[in-house]
Amino acid sequence: MILFPAIDLKDGKCVRLKLGEMDQATVFNDDPAAQARIFESQGFQWLHIVDLNGAFAGRPVNAGAVEAILAAVSIPVQLGGGIRDLATIEMWLGKGVRRVILGTVAVRNPELVREACRQFPGRIAVGIDAKGGKVAVEGWAEVSELTAVELAQRFEDAGVAAIIYTDIERDGVLKGLNLPATAELARATRIPVIASGGLASLADVEALLRPEYAMLEGAIAGRALYDGRLDPAQALALISKHAGSKA
Repeated sequence: MILFPAIDLKDGKCVRLKLGEMDQATVFNDDPAAQARIFESQGFQWLHIVDLNGAFAGRPVNAGAVEAILAAVSIPVQLGGGIRDLATIEMWLGKGVRRVILGTVAVRNPELVREACRQFPGRIAVGIDAKGGKVAVEGWAEVSELTAVELAQRFEDAGVAAIIYTDIERDGVLKGLNLPATAELARATRIPVIASGGLASLADVEALLRPEYAMLEGAIAGRALYDGRLDPAQALALISKHAGSKA
C-alpha cells in the first residue's frame, strides 16, 4: 500500500482546497519544491501533484513549480491538471514525471487515453473525480452523466496504470476516505485503484490495511499531513509493518 502525499499547486504555491472550490484555498507552503523535499525526507516513496489552475485552464499553468519539484527530489512523481493532449503528456514525461493523470480528457476524448497508453505504457493514470457517484470534469466545475464505474470500465483493456478515485464531497474536509465506494470501483475493474479525498487520520490508514481493502494500490493524503492530524512517521511505520507481516 502506497501513501501518496499531495502537493496541489495554485498560483505557484502549495495549497489545499475545500470541496474543490478554488476560492476555498489555504496556502500551506509558498515553496512547493521545499515541501516536496520535506515529504521525501519523511520517507514517502511517491509524490502526487495537481496543477489546480491548469485543471481549470485546460493547459499547464504551474509548470515552473512542477519543474522545481522534479529538480528537488528523486522519488517518482505523478502529475495531473490541465493535461489534455499527447504533446503535453510527452512534454511532462520527458521532463521526468513518472506518470501523468488524465481526468477531463478521459471523459471528453477516451481515444486519446488509449493512444497515450499505447505510446507510453505504464505511464498513464486516469483520474476519476466523483460527486454523488457521477464523474466531474473541468476542475470539478461540471458533472457528467457517467458513473465512476462506467468510466473505469471504458479503459479496462487500454493499459491504464492506475485510477485515482476522488470523492469530491470529502476532499479537503477531513471526513475520512470513502472506502466502500472506492472498493466498489476497484472490484469492478482490473485497473489498480488509489483512494483520494478526505483522509483524516491514522484511523484511515488502519482502515486501508484491512483485508477487505487489500485490492487498493494506496491512498492520497493532503490536508491531514499539512495540519498535523496525520503523523508521517507513524503512518509509514504502520504500512511498513503491515507489509512485513504479509511477506
